[in-house]
Amino acid sequence: MTEPASPAQPPGAHLPDHPDFLWEDLEPRTFYDVVIVGGGGHGLATAYYLAKVHGITNVAVLEKGWLAGGNMARNTTIIRSNYLWDESSGIYEHSLKLWEGLEEDLGYPILFDQRGVLNLAHSLQDVRDSVRRVNANRLNGVDAEWLDPRGVKEVCPIVNIAEDVRYPVLGATYQPRAGIAKHDYVAWGYARAAHEMGVDLIQNCEVTGIETVGDRVTAVETTRGRIAAGRVGLCAAGHSSVLAEMAGIRLPLASHPLQALVSELLEPVHPTVVMSNAVHVYVSQAHKGELVMGAGIDSYNGYGQRGSFHIIERQMSAALELFPIFARAHLLRTWAGIVDVSPDASPIVGLTPVEGLYLNCGWGTGGFKATPGVGDCFAHTIAHDKPHAFNEPFTLERFTTGALVDEHGAAAVAH
Repeated sequence: MTEPASPAQPPGAHLPDHPDFLWEDLEPRTFYDVVIVGGGGHGLATAYYLAKVHGITNVAVLEKGWLAGGNMARNTTIIRSNYLWDESSGIYEHSLKLWEGLEEDLGYPILFDQRGVLNLAHSLQDVRDSVRRVNANRLNGVDAEWLDPRGVKEVCPIVNIAEDVRYPVLGATYQPRAGIAKHDYVAWGYARAAHEMGVDLIQNCEVTGIETVGDRVTAVETTRGRIAAGRVGLCAAGHSSVLAEMAGIRLPLASHPLQALVSELLEPVHPTVVMSNAVHVYVSQAHKGELVMGAGIDSYNGYGQRGSFHIIERQMSAALELFPIFARAHLLRTWAGIVDVSPDASPIVGLTPVEGLYLNCGWGTGGFKATPGVGDCFAHTIAHDKPHAFNEPFTLERFTTGALVDEHGAAAVAH
């Protein structure tokens, strides 16, 4: 597939064709029914479903940089729904079902490849937890299997299943319907479809304040002037607490760097996605041939889009034990995104104490795989001023009621 370049195209963007409207310097109107803050995958998906499902087209998506230039351009590309708790599996399985028809729905290539995902077990406790999760997945109608080491080798022949290694592979869970997609294509597909329905996509427009009158949101202040709004949805990964503070809301979130890297281009050798929670590493191979590897979040709080070297060093050491075949592969580039992490490692999606202001944040490392599902649910929440059934468990109030959805360590890996 050819990918024509353009001088106006921002760094890192790869398009199967070049929709010039994405780079237009659009002037915002003075009023919108809905303003979405954050032009990444979640913001663009929310705008699309507001227009398509609910007929709300007087919508602006505000992005401080270029569309999908934040975490959407720095994510794992991994898509799966094999989470332990009912609440998590509900929203992620809803999302996976939307992924399976998304290319046809958008009329745009997203290169969704259901190559499956393996979550490795390296200890007896890993095995017990993994088998428990497989059973929970099946009860929730999610495809899941438990594989012994030989079964792991059959799915991914290049995995080292030797017994005399630091992290021996004792088995793995396997979700055949899981896979990867081309993250920037997903964003451009949503952006193009939303634009065609009348949504304004406004780049280089940073929100600097949120205006309220009484207990209701009335406008946002931006670097391009004041924009009045009937409703405002916050979808800016990594900076949600900063934005909410502008409206006087303190969120229980911590922002952390999350690192990943890619290798040079290689011939196709890696047929699936392999993840290991014990060593905090995942490995897949992108459509063009790069190995995509990532780790758990850096332990310190920060907004910098770079991380600690020792995280990457430890990650590579673990990856090479699992995949000795990659010992001579060369690093191409590394980067970091910024993720919001809530106390229970589950998202916050729903209403706020400020009328007309809505939150979609706290996804940690799970944001990309949830893109279609949360876009659909968040659009419903904004349109009806009431949570969708799939995001109802993820309200802000759960941190006072104690009804947590604690996915810390429950979902086999943080990603």
